[in-house]
Amino acid sequence: MEDIIVNAFDESIRVKRAFLRDNLETLKQSIESIVSAFETGNKLLLFGNGGSAADAQHIAAEFTNRFLIERPPLPAIALTTDSSALTAIANDYDYAQVFAKQVQALGKPGDVAMALSTSGNSPNVLQAIESGDCNDRADGRKRRQNGRQSRFHAARRRRQEQRANPGNAYPCRSCNL
Repeated sequence: MEDIIVNAFDESIRVKRAFLRDNLETLKQSIESIVSAFETGNKLLLFGNGGSAADAQHIAAEFTNRFLIERPPLPAIALTTDSSALTAIANDYDYAQVFAKQVQALGKPGDVAMALSTSGNSPNVLQAIESGDCNDRADGRKRRQNGRQSRFHAARRRRQEQRANPGNAYPCRSCNL
């Protein structure tokens, strides 16, 4: 039992170090986009399905409350929490529209949208990405490594490349609106 616990921690540390080694610049750019949005009075919109929806809600809560230090609340909204909006959009249009419609309704220029997805192929996440101006922004990807998921494997690509290669969808994406 002890070996299983130690191995799980070792693997977590290894994946985090690999992520930083490969993606530090993209991570810094994403953070700078979010900080810039907050400094100019804009907000962060987060969304995803299943466990990614829970991640979106957790991240939004950390910004609107506090994380590590006492500070004023920061405007972050998880688009996964309004069951009336989700069900109305899914019923009247299509489930693939549930995040795109909310990004269009709630997002304004200068806001940042962050999409989270395990597969990167969720139509509702991809449509929300397409609904914002996500050209040449920082992208991230949750990917499997030896059957485990690393948090965010980042890659910078243009939206046109995504259209040209639909199999290379972007499960986590941060973009300015």
